[in-house]
Amino acid sequence: MKIENISACVFDAYGTLFDVNSAAAKCKKKLGNRWENFANAWRTTQLEYTWLRSLMKKHKNFWQITEDSLDHTMETFKIKKEMRNELLNLYKELSTYPEVKKCLDGLKAKKIKIEIFSSPFDVDGVAFLEQLNVPLYKIASFEITDIPLIRAVAKTGKPIIISTGVAQEADISLALETCHRENNHQVTLLKCTSNYPSTLADANLKTMADMRARFDVTVGVSDHTMGSIVPITATALGARVIEKHFILDRSLGGPDSAFSMEPREFSDMVESVRQVEQTLGKVTYAVSEKDKLRRRSLYASAPIQKGQPFTHDNVKSLRTGFGLAPQHLDALLSRDASKHYNIGEPILELEVNSIID
Repeated sequence: MKIENISACVFDAYGTLFDVNSAAAKCKKKLGNRWENFANAWRTTQLEYTWLRSLMKKHKNFWQITEDSLDHTMETFKIKKEMRNELLNLYKELSTYPEVKKCLDGLKAKKIKIEIFSSPFDVDGVAFLEQLNVPLYKIASFEITDIPLIRAVAKTGKPIIISTGVAQEADISLALETCHRENNHQVTLLKCTSNYPSTLADANLKTMADMRARFDVTVGVSDHTMGSIVPITATALGARVIEKHFILDRSLGGPDSAFSMEPREFSDMVESVRQVEQTLGKVTYAVSEKDKLRRRSLYASAPIQKGQPFTHDNVKSLRTGFGLAPQHLDALLSRDASKHYNIGEPILELEVNSIID
């Protein structure tokens, strides 16, 4: 695994490090050769229930949704009810994906900092994550209307990243107000398109820039498009956080493998983002002395005697900038030379003084 230009990696736990299908996998013998289809259907139903309830603003905590989706899936696959408690208990102790240990060991060997956190889906989840001392919290797009959850997270005083994939302006305002009431202003809003994968036309990155101005917060992008053009463009528009799906090898498969980045692609994206940050630089109108010399200035195009009038015939605007700025030409033409000028000699600043005086 070759990783460059990366100093730290932050992982979501659920579905990234921990295999959401491992509960069903441990029941292969009882579920038979349908176990994988069963596991995928359980996960899909779980996500669909979450999304639908969020859109309907009829929230249930994530564990209740997990139970409801299991009941539906067991009925669909005609699984014996006696297996319900066994599957739920196994779901509470999900196994990691096989490649996780190798990945984390590889990062550790390269002295890359590692942080692990998760998106809570209910207040109990926040309490559990606090026991693990997670460094920050992520509010998923479909939880942005769950104000009790956001309030509990805000009370921890830790940084919060909020995705806005299914949020209207009023939803975002209410979520931010909830955080601010708890004196938590460490909020980053992510412009997100909740399509997997999504198209470039779906990105609407101008909305991200508007969120920064409208809500006066740090912004970023949660990107589900192919490639790195959206994160790179978002950086140019002011993004400070980029969320991108990552996989060691797309051939491993999975629900998001098609639009996930492999290590080399991720490293290239980071390098491009850093280059964009360099090009953005800072706001400055300063001009170096060297650059000033590249500008035009006024020169004697013919010999000018002291006391002789400046005219269009004996003064020309030329490069380089050793002489008087051309902006003074009109005033200069009403004056007489204060000294002798040879042809090709720059008109001196002392002439400016007489003009200003």
